[in-house]
Order: sequence, then C-alpha cells, then structure tokens
Amino acid sequence: MIAEIGHYSLVLALVVAVLGSCLPLWGAWRQSTPLMQMAPRLAAAQFLLVAVAFVALCQAFVNNDFSIAYVAANSNSELPVHYRISAVWGAHEGSMLLWILILSGWMLAVALFSRSLTWTMRARVLGVISIISVGFLAFSLFTSNPFARLLPYFPVDGRDLNPLLQDFGLIVHPPMLYMGYVGFVVPFAFAIAGLMQGRLDHVWARWCRPWTLTAWVFLTLGIALGSWWAYYELGWGGWWFWDPVENASFMPWLAGTALIHTLAVCEKRGAFRNWTVLLAIMTFSLSLLGTFLVRSGVLTSVHAFASDPLRGQFILAFLALVIGASLTLFAMRATRIQSRVEYGLVSREVALLLNNIFLAVVTLMVLIGTLYPLIAEAANWGTVSVGPPYFNPMFGLFMFPLMALMALGQGLRWKNNSAGQVIKGLWPWLAISLMAGLLLPWLASGLWVWYLAVGIPLASAIVGSLLFDLKNKARPGVGKTAGLARLSRSYYGMVVAHLGLVVVVCGALLTSALSVEKDMRLAEGQAAAVGPYEFRLDKIRNLRGPNYLATRGEFRVLSEGETIARLNPEKRRYNASGQVMTEAAIDPGLFRDLYVALGEPLGDGSWAVRV
Repeated sequence: MIAEIGHYSLVLALVVAVLGSCLPLWGAWRQSTPLMQMAPRLAAAQFLLVAVAFVALCQAFVNNDFSIAYVAANSNSELPVHYRISAVWGAHEGSMLLWILILSGWMLAVALFSRSLTWTMRARVLGVISIISVGFLAFSLFTSNPFARLLPYFPVDGRDLNPLLQDFGLIVHPPMLYMGYVGFVVPFAFAIAGLMQGRLDHVWARWCRPWTLTAWVFLTLGIALGSWWAYYELGWGGWWFWDPVENASFMPWLAGTALIHTLAVCEKRGAFRNWTVLLAIMTFSLSLLGTFLVRSGVLTSVHAFASDPLRGQFILAFLALVIGASLTLFAMRATRIQSRVEYGLVSREVALLLNNIFLAVVTLMVLIGTLYPLIAEAANWGTVSVGPPYFNPMFGLFMFPLMALMALGQGLRWKNNSAGQVIKGLWPWLAISLMAGLLLPWLASGLWVWYLAVGIPLASAIVGSLLFDLKNKARPGVGKTAGLARLSRSYYGMVVAHLGLVVVVCGALLTSALSVEKDMRLAEGQAAAVGPYEFRLDKIRNLRGPNYLATRGEFRVLSEGETIARLNPEKRRYNASGQVMTEAAIDPGLFRDLYVALGEPLGDGSWAVRV
C-alpha cells in the first residue's frame, strides 16, 4: 500500500507540474492575475506530493519491503537503519526521486521568498521551473519508477547496498551536491523569464544573485564532501582524481563561479547582460549534462549508475530540448538586452571580464577532457584515457594567470583607474607576499619545484591584496558605519571564498610535491620507516560488524621514539554480497595526514600494507 501511495503521489505531482508549466505562463502572457497567482499554490502542491512519495520510499526501505524492486536491489535486512535511509538515494531510481524533491523544494522556496517580484516575473520563473519538473517527473515515472513491484514473487531478503556506499559520505554528499546542481535551475529560470519579459537590468540581477550564490555554496560543499569521501574510502589521495563523474559536478561549479562574478557587474554597473544570461543558461545546461553522464550508462565510473539505453536517450532528448529552446530564445532577444556601459581598460569591469574568460576556458578544457574518450569510442578511434597527465598541466596553465588577475584586480575600482596609482598602492603588499611565497616552501621542505615557485607566491599575493583592500576599507568613516563595520556581508563572503581558493591551491601544490607513498609487507611486531615516521604493526585481529566480518590491523605511528598516533585499518567482507572492501585509517592534521591501508595476506603471516 505504501508503494502505491508513493507512485500515485508522483503521478499527481506530474499533473500539477503540467498545470504549473501552462497556467502561470499563459496568465503572464495574457496578464491574467488570477492565473499568475496560481503559480505559488501549484508549487506548494507539487512539493507536498513529491515529499509524500519520498517519505513512502523511505518507509519501504526502513520496513524492508523487498516486494519493491528498488528496495530489493539496494538494501538488506542486516543493513543498519541509517544506511537503509541513505540507500534511498544510493542508486538510480531513488537518486532521481531525491533530485525531483530538491527541485520542487527550490521551486517552493522561490514561491515563498520572492514576493518582491512582480506577479508577471514570479509566474514566469515558477512556470519555467515547472517545465523542468515535468521532464524529470516523466523520466522517473516512465523509465525509472522507484515503486515498481516484484509481485507475485519477491525475495525474502535484499541484495544489499553497495559496500562502497555504506558510509557517512552517502548520507551527506549526494543531498548537498544535488542542492547545488538543482539550485542552478533558479538563475536559469530567472534568465529565461527575463528574456521573455525583455527585462535584464540591475533589478533583475539583484533578484537573481542570492539564489545563484546559495546554489553555488551548496555545490561547493557537495564537491568538498565528495572529495573527502573519495580520499578516505577509495584511497585516491592527492587533491583531485579527475574522474569523469567528478568532473561532471566541477564544470557547473566553474560556470557558476563565473556567473556570480558577472551578476555582480550586472547589478553594480548594468554591464555584461548578454554574457550573464548565457552563463545562467550554460551553468544549468552543464548540470543537465552531468545528469546525462551519470545516468545514461555511457561512463564507467564508481559514481555512475548503470542504466538501460532508454534512460540515456530520454535525458539526451530532454537536454537537447532545454538547451536548444533556451539558446533559440536568447538568439531572438539578445539584441534587445545589450548593455551600453563605458569603462576603461584598467578597471574592475575588465578584470572581471578576464576572470570570466579564464573560467570559461578552464570549463571548456575540462569538458573536452571528459567527453573526448566518449567521442573517440563512438567514432571507433580506439579506447582513449584522459587523466591527470592532461588535466593537471592544462588546469595550471589557466589557473595561474587567473590567480595573478585576482591578486591585481583586488585594488581596482569600477569604471576607470590610474595604473600608476594601483601599482603604487599594491606593490609593497604584493612584494612581501611574493617573497614569502617563494621562501616558505623551501624553508619548510628544502624542496624547490617550478609549480611551487609559481603557485605559492601567487596564492600569497592574493592574501596580500586582500589585506591591502581591507586596510583601505578600514579607514575611519562617519558615524556608526566607521571602518570594517560598514562592509557588507557579500564583501566578507568574497574574502572567505578567495581565501578558500588560496587554501585549495596551497594544499594541491604541496600535496603534489611532498606526498610520500610506500607499499610494503609487514608482520606482527615489525616496523618500517616512511618519511620521518615509523609505522609499527602491533597486532592483526578479527572482529564482527553489524553486517560484515573484518580483519583489523593495529598500527602505532612513532616519531623520534614517541607514539603520536594509533591507526586501525580494516579489511571487511560483507555478509550479503560477499564483497571485500578496504577501510583505510587516517590520522588527519593541519600540515600532514598519516594514512594506512591494509592489503592482502601474503601467506607467511605478513600483510601487504600501503602507507
């Protein structure tokens, strides 16, 4: 009965979405206020219906209802309850339902928190989001129904959730990532509504900017959580694996970063309107492309969901329809929304334009590297693998100039600047930062490689330029808004985001240069030196988990004879599937991580160990 309630709730949600995509847009065209006022109510109804379906699927997992095909394929009676709930989005059908729930949640948020919009704009924005909802609800019901039954014969127990996914990462990473992925539908809807209405001014940018920033923050957190999960669960190490499905989330992040910057220019100066709209369209299009890559079966990846060709064809057709219709509308209206704003060659506008060019080129570079193996296979050019040897140098080639631009652009004002004045104010801060960036890696490690010599000084220069800007803005003001107190929250957000980039760059470069990895064989009581540390295997013992049997290694890490960490990596064999998984043990620190993974037994009482 629960499955039927969930299924028919999705059917009703599709009907409501069709109404929500027709009536408000018709009302906006005819200027019918009653029809436009239906948009928020339809958005609320759609969210409630999808929420009922999602809760029904959660209930089926918690109650071990193996008569539902999706539950039988992705759960087991021994699976702990918290993993049963996260198993709801652990495979294709449930993850699509989570996607639709988040999409309807964003639509409800727009309905509730955009009351300052005119009814016409509000109806058009909600109508566009409803059109996207129709596509995904139809996809779920016709190709990926999570409530399909296995009647009259069904298994008494489930196949089990993939052991890789039996982790805290599955609980937090996909919802956070989808909040960002799907959230870019809002700036996309604003862009399409603005094109329909012919209104893309600073007011439009002010409406659009908070939604874009919120989606970008969620996507940033989702990517960070995914990187952390892959690091300790898959043992990839480093700073980014360039897995094609990871790239699928990185591309809309890059485009969204560019969009945030152009929205600032559009709001403050009314410039770059066409480019801002195009970026809003392309950012959401890249999110849809990521959906196609993950769910079409064209990629082989630990993140990808194996699926039948019909699903890939459906998403590809929907992707072509959305992108084609959006770009056609843009081509028809582009001449009506051109901006005519004058600014000098040395100005914040030019710096942000160059910022966008670099980000667009980096996005294109990642897109080519991700899609080229698929194109080569389709064209019978042979099997091609594109990985770090392509991505790392190409990424550095464009990111280093972008960082230099960030360091110099911080001291620029709108409209026009004197190059001499900018250099005069910035050069002491930049000089000190560059010297510190050159010396610190060498003093810390005695190592000097070209990418450290370039990247760390540039990261330091960004910090120096931020301090220079803060110093200027901290000058005494008038009344209650003196000094730093008069700075906006958006300014402090920018400072945090730029410092975050500095941390990522320093971490990536230093990890690439200084990481030490060693494979060895150890028996109980033996030790091996790796870098400045000694790793000692004290004991191997067996233990029983809730749904697995494990072999655990008990390691001590010593430095100068003193124990500084205890690490317990495991080798687990899951009862239901019989799969064997490696659980690495990590002792994290601010300047180093100690990492131990237990490999296979070698037959003489010793074990393969990676440190």
